[in-house]
Amino acid sequence: MTHFDDPDAVTRYAAGALRMVPGLHDLHKMSRILLAEAAPPDAHILVLGAGGGMELAAFATAEPGWRFTGVDPSAPMLALATRTLGPHAPRATLIEGYIDAAPPGPFDGAACLLTLHFLPRAERLQTLRALHARLKPGARLVTAHHAIPEDQKTLWLTRFAAFAQTNGLDPAQAAQMIPTLATRLPTLSPPADAALLAEAGFTDIALFYAAFTFRGWTATRP
Repeated sequence: MTHFDDPDAVTRYAAGALRMVPGLHDLHKMSRILLAEAAPPDAHILVLGAGGGMELAAFATAEPGWRFTGVDPSAPMLALATRTLGPHAPRATLIEGYIDAAPPGPFDGAACLLTLHFLPRAERLQTLRALHARLKPGARLVTAHHAIPEDQKTLWLTRFAAFAQTNGLDPAQAAQMIPTLATRLPTLSPPADAALLAEAGFTDIALFYAAFTFRGWTATRP
């Protein structure tokens, strides 16, 4: 059983994300604004890592004409997404799986938030290329995840854990996160993260979000 298949972990997901990701609701708002700059009012948006449904709900509330395809490997997290979407759920098609399970599109935009840091570099590049292939020319991708300088990983993870602790995370749990994330998350440095987007074929790559260990990028399929 993975973390996101654990019913207790799924129940705690939203509260945990809000404790640990600085400005999470604002990240969703910014992501929606960036997608909307390049998408029509009736856009079809692909959301990879859609489990939980927080960004889906934020996008759907702000953009009543959008519809969504959400992809996530965890069935319990997709069930949570349906509950989080509430009355907006009929506008979203949720698919259990990874990026290869997503339909070919083409989509008017895509978001991948708090997901890519779980993927090793080669798998991440393959995922970005698959996202690129599913977007219309001129469509925008928005990503955000852990991106940490390799030689400062412990320092920045310590700050990340301290932030979570100020939001109510148990001190012992916060301390345990530092070595766990340092050894288990295949993070890239911010420059390597941006370079991977370019290697996948994206252009107009720009940083829009930076918060301790997190970075957010916007990029365009030419």
